[in-house]
Amino acid sequence: MRAHLLDGPARRADAAYGAFDASVLARRRGDLRAANELVSEALRAHTPVDTIRDFAGRDRLNMTSLALNLSHYVNGVARAHRDVSEHMFPGHPIGTITNGVHSATWTSEPFRALFDHHLRGWRDDPALLRQALAIAPEPIWRAHTAAKATLLATVATVSGRQLDPDALTIGFARRSTGYKRADLLFRDVERLRALGKGKLQILYAGKAHPHDGDGKQLIRRIVTAGRELGADVPVIYLPNYDVELAKLVVAGVDVWLNTPLRPLEASGTSGMKAAHNGVPSLSVLDGWWIEGCIEGVTGWAIGKPFDPGVDRQTADREDAADLYSKLETTILPLYHGDRGRWISIMQHAIALNASFFNTHRMVQQYVANAYI
Repeated sequence: MRAHLLDGPARRADAAYGAFDASVLARRRGDLRAANELVSEALRAHTPVDTIRDFAGRDRLNMTSLALNLSHYVNGVARAHRDVSEHMFPGHPIGTITNGVHSATWTSEPFRALFDHHLRGWRDDPALLRQALAIAPEPIWRAHTAAKATLLATVATVSGRQLDPDALTIGFARRSTGYKRADLLFRDVERLRALGKGKLQILYAGKAHPHDGDGKQLIRRIVTAGRELGADVPVIYLPNYDVELAKLVVAGVDVWLNTPLRPLEASGTSGMKAAHNGVPSLSVLDGWWIEGCIEGVTGWAIGKPFDPGVDRQTADREDAADLYSKLETTILPLYHGDRGRWISIMQHAIALNASFFNTHRMVQQYVANAYI
């Protein structure tokens, strides 16, 4: 048996990737019997309740402990996830196999054609994408502008708004929930207006869970901030987010933004999808980005590595300040003033990130480390 410490909202309460508490479920169902009593009733013909308690906890049914105690191999989905998990569950050896994405699925048609021409066999062996550094800059830029044009055409159809193909376009598309801090970019609306007026536009997409009130409120705050910024810094929240829209957004924006509260991002995969299309990330150092970020080469980091002594308010304030600073002094001047250097960063995002953070490498590691 193998335990895979999955990413998920139920595992993040109080900054934990922790246990599913069956007693909570029991209370939600209006059943006041203890969780272990429920388990005993369900399994009494198969497993003594004392045995369940030995493996899953004496006081409550802890599914993570049960999995850890009964598995011969346990892994996190990024190195940072392993470190957090080992801290939460001391005494259990935990490996790490960082997530990846399916390369052919998440590479847009312009880049598929580019890779098919220059990197034959990449679909079956995405490690070949490391040779993207040998592709001339102009074909890469043409593939990107084609993907961007497709995205902006869809935006115009959906929203009725025409965005500027020459403006730096930031993308943020994922499930809307509190720890992802989708509104961090709007902590100081006037500063954002000043640094981005006429040069920056922002696309959001993503749904909140029906019972996630904080996630819904995040969407409202982003829409409100967008109205406040108006035409100075266009902000569009795209409706009806699904896989097909996600494919357009990760390929067509110029920068991929990710702002989770450390250390709650187990891995994250959207930035990996963007990298397959030459889109660099601007992201908090958490999850996979700790492994993928080479500052100024594959993208840019927001803020410092995780410090357990920093509270939420301080983290929000410092991360927002660093986000504005990176945009104002590094990213916007580079995008609008040095296309050659920008394309080089795109090439490195493909060659160093897409070539590694893919499911081919991931499955090979599962076979070698977990299944054999």
